[in-house]
Amino acid sequence: MSLPKACIFDLDGVIVDTVDAHYKAWKTMADELGVPFTMEDNEHLKGVSRVDSMSRILALGEIEKTEEELMDYTRRKNDIYLEIISKMTPDDILVGVKDFIQLLIDNGVEVALGSSSKNTPTILKAVGLDKTFKAVVDGNQVTHSKPHPEVFLKGAERLGFEPKDCVVFEDAISGVEAAKRAGMKCIGVGEAEVLFDADLVVPDLSNINLDTLRHLP
Repeated sequence: MSLPKACIFDLDGVIVDTVDAHYKAWKTMADELGVPFTMEDNEHLKGVSRVDSMSRILALGEIEKTEEELMDYTRRKNDIYLEIISKMTPDDILVGVKDFIQLLIDNGVEVALGSSSKNTPTILKAVGLDKTFKAVVDGNQVTHSKPHPEVFLKGAERLGFEPKDCVVFEDAISGVEAAKRAGMKCIGVGEAEVLFDADLVVPDLSNINLDTLRHLP
């Protein structure tokens, strides 16, 4: 079998690990509201937009807020998150990422990034990957957050390929669903019991090579 024409990578949890930063920021908001918030709750916010995430936290506490109050919470959460990620360096790139992306490029596979995060440009610049991807689609350019397939469909469109020619790398349940809804193969990065809908699951990108891509189920 041949290689895919393109690989589209999620950012958080695939390229860099910002899960703890998100958790600390969201938990600050939840604590302020008196809403119990665990790492498991945080898992369900992966790949979800900022506004939708805050809405879910409010729903956990059965709390209603005005649109203005909701936006204030999301702004303050993002301020906390930005303070944490501003200290990121190239050392924060996850294991295997740089070597695998370079392997793809060397073998003619286009690479793009598809993330719901509006902070994508900040993170990519902080870790030195802002010139790596041929196309970057982030939360500043999409209307719908994952599990809607918009971010991945736009990535494929910008690269000039059909969805069937692309493979997505995702660490979130919502991201796997978005990839499948886009008509793309999906490799989960993380735990198989969480990402069971992916075509294949690997613990990290050091556990994958070109043959893996050629023989995706």
